[in-house]
Amino acid sequence: MEFPYGTDVYRLRPKQIWDEASETMKAGDWSDPDETLLPGVHVEQSSTSTVGDATRTQALESLSVYIPDGVTVDLTKLDRIRVGAEGAPVYTIDGIPYAPRNPFTGWMPAREVPLGRAVG
Repeated sequence: MEFPYGTDVYRLRPKQIWDEASETMKAGDWSDPDETLLPGVHVEQSSTSTVGDATRTQALESLSVYIPDGVTVDLTKLDRIRVGAEGAPVYTIDGIPYAPRNPFTGWMPAREVPLGRAVG
């Protein structure tokens, strides 16, 4: 299912590089990650809060990406999510996607993937 007024959501993942010491592939740095458009997902803001002390104020923003039943998305806890075009905010994955399947009907709600970022 495509959302006619949805926002483009991208999965960011560090490119794999060869590690001479271990002679295996490992994740590189975040300077030039692979970007993959996640089709058919929907984003909603969960909350925003402000925390601080006498010397610093920080805004904490929480979003959720919703993955409809039937949509396959390759995500890991180590990936990052960008909501919008290049230069848009980047979020970390703050939980494991889960949605229970009804054992009688087989219906499953959209899986929710919690995201977060801190500013300030």
